[in-house]
Formats: sequence, C-alpha cells, structure tokens
Amino acid sequence: MLPNTRARERRTANRACFLAILMNLWRCLPALAQDAPVQDTLTQDSPAAPADPTQDRWAIHGQTTYTQQFQPAFRSAYQGPQSLSPAANGRETADVTLFGGFRPWDGGEIWIDPEIDQGFGLGNSYGVAGYLSGEAYKLGSTYPYYRMARGFFRQTIDLGGDTIAVDADLNQFAGSQTANRIVLTIGKLSVVDIFDTNKYAHDPRGDFLNWAILDVGTFDYAADAWGTTYGAAAEWYQGNYALRAGLFDLSSVPNSAHLAMPLLHQTQFVAEAEERHTLFDQPGAIRFLYWLTRGNMGTYTDALALAAATGATPSTGAVRTYRSKFGVALNMEQQIAPDLGMFAKAGWTQPDVEETDFTDISESAAIGLSLKGSRWGRPDDTVGLAGVVNQISHSGKLYLAAGGLGGIIGDGRLPQAGPEQIVETYYSFAATGFGKVAADYQFVNNPAYNRQRGPVSVLALRLHAEF
Repeated sequence: MLPNTRARERRTANRACFLAILMNLWRCLPALAQDAPVQDTLTQDSPAAPADPTQDRWAIHGQTTYTQQFQPAFRSAYQGPQSLSPAANGRETADVTLFGGFRPWDGGEIWIDPEIDQGFGLGNSYGVAGYLSGEAYKLGSTYPYYRMARGFFRQTIDLGGDTIAVDADLNQFAGSQTANRIVLTIGKLSVVDIFDTNKYAHDPRGDFLNWAILDVGTFDYAADAWGTTYGAAAEWYQGNYALRAGLFDLSSVPNSAHLAMPLLHQTQFVAEAEERHTLFDQPGAIRFLYWLTRGNMGTYTDALALAAATGATPSTGAVRTYRSKFGVALNMEQQIAPDLGMFAKAGWTQPDVEETDFTDISESAAIGLSLKGSRWGRPDDTVGLAGVVNQISHSGKLYLAAGGLGGIIGDGRLPQAGPEQIVETYYSFAATGFGKVAADYQFVNNPAYNRQRGPVSVLALRLHAEF
C-alpha cells in the first residue's frame, strides 16, 4: 500500500530516532548470528528526498513487528507429534528489518534486506493446515538471529501510456513509471512478493495473520523454511491487463531450511494473468494463477502401499521420487466504496502428491471484507473480517488416519475427518504516524481436519512500526 502525504509529514519527527535504533541493531548482527544458533522446529518514507524524487539513488527503510498469540485450552481426545497443544499457552515472534536500496541507473534497483528474527509460532508452527500466523516460520529460535531476508535486482522498462507517480515504500523508490511497462526481477525473494498479491489480504504485518487468508491455501509456492527462495520473474503490464511468469528453486526436501542445490535442479514455474477493471466506478482486479512443480515428492497412495507391505507407519519421505505437481487459483479484490473493499480466493492442487514448501491443503476457498475507519473519524485504522474453508484429499485423510505426518499437521490418527473452517477478524489502530497496534482473533473448527479436536480460539496482539 502506498504511503499518503499526511502520514509522511507525521513520521518525519520520528524517523531519525528509529533509524538510530536500527543502526545500533545492525552493528550487533555478527554477534547475534554467532551466539544464537537457530533451533529447528517446525510503508513508508525514506530520509528527506531531493526536490526531484526520480533522481534518488539510494534509500533506507525499516520495519519492526512483534506478535504475541495466546491460545486458551480446548477439547482434545488425543494428540500426536504435530498437533496443536490442547493446553492453554502463548507464543511470540519478533523481527527487525532494514531495506537498503540503490539505483544504479534509471529503472534499475538493487535491494538488500538484512533481518533479525526471534520467537516461535503456536505449537512450533504445527497443528493447523491454515496456520495461525504469517509472522511465524517453520523454524523458531529462543534467541535473536540474523538472516538475509531478501536481496534482488529489479529493472523497470517503460513502454508508454499514462505516467503513474510512485511513492517511496519498503523495497520501492519514489519516482514514476508508465502504465505500460515490463518489470524484471532476479535474486532472493518470496514468490508471493510478485504472485498471488491482494490489496486487502496479503500482509501479516498489516492485515490478516492466517496463512490460508494471506495467500491461497493451495498455492504450494517454492520456498525455504522462511518462505523465500532464489529465482527470476518477468511482468508485462499493458492497459488493464498484466501477465507474470517466473522460475524458482524448491527446498532440498519438503519444508527444509535449505534450498535445492545446484540451483534450479528442482524447480517451480509460476504464471499469472491479471485483469483490472472498474465496476460501478470502483476499481477491482481478478487474477488467475497456475504453477507447475518438478522435484522430489512422494504420494499418499505410495506411502500407504509401502506401509501396508512393511507394517511401518506411512511416510511420504520414504517414497519420494522426481515427479510433477500442479495447481490453479483465482484471486479477486473489489473496492465497494472508497473505505470498503472485499476479496475472495479459491484454489485447487493435485490431490495425491504431498505438499512441498507451504501447507497441507488440497482445496481452499476464502472470502473477506476490509473497512477503513474514516466513518468513525479514524481514517488510518482498519478492521477486517474473513473466513476460509480448507480440505485435504481423500488419500491425504487416509494417510493421516494411518499415522502419517504432513508438512505441518499430523495428530497420529484421524477417525473422524472434516473440513478445516477458520474465521479471522482484526482491528488495526494507528497509534502514531509510523506505528500501529492490532488486536486479532481466530476461530478454528476441525483443526488439521480433525473433528475430535477443537474448536480452537486464538487471540493475538501485533505491534508494528516502519519508516
């Protein structure tokens, strides 16, 4: 979302102090990286710009986010190795990110995003297919640790049409671009930085938290345990349409902290078509997504067959071979009024093949609303409400019932399977010109498709600031 002029003026007084804090943390990064090994578990303005912002050659932005989640006790007849704990408990995550940009020539941008992370997700990021926090990764650590979150090159080639002003933002220079253009990106990034975006539900630091609401739940996009990968993408914008395509590296094995080597030995191809329109004088967009993965993956059917022959617990890891997996998704956003918007997402993926790098969902459908607070005199506040229904394939249910473990779910058995149903609502309060406080609530029915566990309530407090 582009920053507005009023927010820019309010943040000016806070910028220098926040930058000094981040610089001090930057000096500590080598020590943090050395002393705090990771434990394996499963925007806004730059410093004052010259009169012509298109001549900016460098930029520094920053953000910090703290999320505390609490889960009251819930009904559970049993639990397995990848279950959400039925006991009352809480977990927190925290991160600080610098966004350093350099523009070597007009249209070219180089961005480096060093980051410090700390904390765990509820259940160590296990137990719910539509997982509960986009700020939690498939790795957790008691102590802060350093990583290079992103590092990429972007080239924008103007092709004509109306000139569009672009404000400074995270990983974005102030300047201008034409409506018709080509954008090329290569380096370390997240696939969903470019694909499957949505104005109302895509940013865990600013809107919803649930994985299956932020992104289409079936979009098994290539990533390491932190959600990033190496790859390249091309985007072509022409009139009311856009086409995107990209090629990305998978993790070495599903849900691994390491990417496959050599690069692109296991790959994912992603393509997306976008149509932008005006409906009753209100803007909207529809996106169709397709992806094809080629890598080492197992199937639920093969795992069950091997288990039946050997008497062992089924494991997709025991039957992995080089194979393909594909999926499709629709993603829609529509402004209803200047302060009110709605979104809807739906996806399907090849049902018998295990998930690789996202989560255990074969079918998913989500819908939601986002309302700005201008109607009650708080134009920078936002309230959101969304619901999502997730399903896993029939063979996936049989696999879980036999004791198999998925990427992030596995209760040891599954005598009564059902759809996983989630409702999430949040209120984001603009406490200052550069910081927001959000309260979030999620209700989960049939967590991990299990009718004998739950329902589960999850409360969250999120503190977020950026400059």
